Amino acid sequence: MPNNKVVHLTSVHPAFDTRIFYKECKTLVERGYEVVLVVPHAQDETVEGVSIKAIKKGKSRINRIINTAWQAFKTGLRENGYIYHIHDPELLPWAQILRMMGRSVIYDMHENLPKSLLTKNYIFPFIRPFVAKVYSFIEKFLIFDLPVIYAETSYKKDYLWVNQYETVLNLPIVEQLLSINEPKNSLPTVAYLGGVTPERGSLITLQALHSLKQKGYKVAWQCLGPVSSSHKLELIQLSQEYGLDDIYIIGYVPPMEGWKTIAQCSIGLAVLQPIPNYIESYPTKMFEYMALGLPIVVSNFPLYAEVVQSVNCGLCVDPTKPQEVAEAIQWLIEHPQEAEAMGQRGKKAVLEKYNWQTEAQKLFDFYQQLI
Repeated sequence: MPNNKVVHLTSVHPAFDTRIFYKECKTLVERGYEVVLVVPHAQDETVEGVSIKAIKKGKSRINRIINTAWQAFKTGLRENGYIYHIHDPELLPWAQILRMMGRSVIYDMHENLPKSLLTKNYIFPFIRPFVAKVYSFIEKFLIFDLPVIYAETSYKKDYLWVNQYETVLNLPIVEQLLSINEPKNSLPTVAYLGGVTPERGSLITLQALHSLKQKGYKVAWQCLGPVSSSHKLELIQLSQEYGLDDIYIIGYVPPMEGWKTIAQCSIGLAVLQPIPNYIESYPTKMFEYMALGLPIVVSNFPLYAEVVQSVNCGLCVDPTKPQEVAEAIQWLIEHPQEAEAMGQRGKKAVLEKYNWQTEAQKLFDFYQQLI
């Protein structure tokens, strides 16, 4: 078994997930590792040096947790890797089996699940605290003796019992973003990139644009990212009710296509609502907007505000108040020179500090500890 063969396992994420494929897998390939990605996908293929091994996508959440996770484990085991890199909580029981079989296993914690469970829509609200406490107890056994990669610095304080860990933030790949050179839209346009839900500010954004329309401002919205059919319909109906014409609910697009669309916009939005996981987690989209030279309007959470205020690259608002969001957008429209300067300061900060290159080295060093 070569000690440079790494097998990434996910039962949840798409094959070309930005963090898993474009950042972690490609970084490891560039550092000389043989990398296999076991993932729900249409077919086996090799892309940019990463060997993709396809498994069937789960038809439901329960089917995914049971059948897809088993398929991921079984397929990954056949690859006979030296290091197994696990990306989903439902794979943790299989991770422990791999560990007991003598394999090195890393758990990549994409979210603080006990806190996230407190806001999951598929769990009845009145039992969410109980479910979160039960999972938090079980999680100690599931993660026992596993090295952990945290996607956010804030996770560490809730996992003081984890002995071996590293924080690898989900910062942008600067080279990809700097290669983009798109003309700006003639109409002032706000941009959103990421999962589209009310909790991530979709309804607040429409309400803010409605407020701006009432003041005589015509502002377009490019909204890119996965969205349920029911919520997309809700947003379309609400935009029609508000009389908003230039609202584009695009859905998921590949990263490069999405970044090119965002680069044509005037302002980047990240008005995530005040729920635990968002308050304590950087939104990757914020740094992507900065890298593309857009001034940003973001939630006034301390974690976000520290970046925005230290760099002076945008405005912070109360994300629950559409009027504040509207006023921030209005200010940036009315002050184009300062908005441009904010965008350039944000771009400079990403080039110097908030980029994947620094995180890639941390990932590589962590792997070296396991070999």
